[in-house]
Amino acid sequence: MSVGIVGVDLTRVDTSAEFTPGRIYEAADGKVYKYVSYSEEAAAVDGVAGEVAYFVSDTGYLAHDVTSDLSASDEVGAGVLQAALSDNEYGWIQIEGPATLTIALTAGVDGDPLTPTGAGDGTLDVTAAATSAVCAFAGDASANEIMCAFPR
Repeated sequence: MSVGIVGVDLTRVDTSAEFTPGRIYEAADGKVYKYVSYSEEAAAVDGVAGEVAYFVSDTGYLAHDVTSDLSASDEVGAGVLQAALSDNEYGWIQIEGPATLTIALTAGVDGDPLTPTGAGDGTLDVTAAATSAVCAFAGDASANEIMCAFPR
């Protein structure tokens, strides 16, 4: 719940946790955000605002630890980064509502279900496989607009 959070700055980057990782913030416009820790992983991939982050392999979801390095994830989307994050920094990801990515989708047309599986770092790809983790749907694919449906 977002109770007790006032004046959240979604673009703020923290070097130590300002909130408990996993904290949910529901904005007045209906968009939902989660506070997470960021890990560059072995590829040393910084997070870029407007790109998709994924849960770090094995422990990411429970620890609310995300990365933009798809190869270091279990291919489960976490959300859209709201700020540029580096290793061991904290910030917000958008998990519900409409969002515009700063990087193109790997493939897809309006309405397609989207997954990290088969995508490049920081983006999503279309899926029809029942075994792929769907985390968003293409809104206006040509404009990089998605409808977030990432796990809380």
